[in-house]
Amino acid sequence: MKKIGVISDTHITNKGMNLRSAWNRFLTRGDQPLPEVLAREFEGVDLIIHCGDLVELWVLDLLKEIAPVEAVAGNMDGPEARQELPIKKNLEIEGIKLGIIHGGGSPHGMIDRIISEFSGVDAILFGHTHAPFAETRDGIFFFNPGSPTDRRFAPYNSLGILIIDSNDPKQKIKSNIIKLD
Repeated sequence: MKKIGVISDTHITNKGMNLRSAWNRFLTRGDQPLPEVLAREFEGVDLIIHCGDLVELWVLDLLKEIAPVEAVAGNMDGPEARQELPIKKNLEIEGIKLGIIHGGGSPHGMIDRIISEFSGVDAILFGHTHAPFAETRDGIFFFNPGSPTDRRFAPYNSLGILIIDSNDPKQKIKSNIIKLD
């Protein structure tokens, strides 16, 4: 069994501030900076997956303080991130095949666009819409954790947890959307 933290669309830039100050100032949720929220919500995860639009690569370094990180580039990521990160990625965890992509274009029809990017996957993790989503269609589980920092198309900020258990005969992938505000 593996516990995975899933995050997307953080849209973080330091704009001349030191990295830790930017992370804490920009990402305060109520009285708690997002690093504290992530440390609490992602406690015990085996892996963090960032589904793009981190904007700057240093965000991954701070997430790596919690757990190992896998990530893809999003449409708002800077040149350095786009050179370093793939647009899409395949991972296999406990025999479960995951496709990871940011997505693009209108939120409407997103599933139809991203499904064509992968074959033979059990689940597709994506971002871009900022709206949390967890649904199985045509035997593929689709999961978007939403955004912890920007509610552009969503009623609240969020992130996600996946539990992958290839030994569970009923439900090999379990998901939880964590509402942050």
